Amino acid sequence: MKPVTIDIPHSTGKAAARQRIEGGFHKLASFVPGGKVTEHRWEGDSLFFAVEALGQRVAARLDVLEDKVHAEVDLPPALALFAGKLRGALTEAGTKLLR
Repeated sequence: MKPVTIDIPHSTGKAAARQRIEGGFHKLASFVPGGKVTEHRWEGDSLFFAVEALGQRVAARLDVLEDKVHAEVDLPPALALFAGKLRGALTEAGTKLLR
């Protein structure tokens, strides 16, 4: 399955966006019911993290750019049916986080 991709525009600049993500990305785990961030690391301006819940692991990558954050989320097959709902939830949560 192709990853779920989302672009979330912002006007805060790269440094401020990265700071907001660092302070609140764990809230994004709520897009998986009962989800908990189990690992995360920064590589340059890209945040890689994993959320685990209900025996499933969801891997995600956030690329922080000057005017947007590009998100890629790899869903396991058992959660693929929820891709549309996930896209909406992440867009909403990401937009709130970057305000």
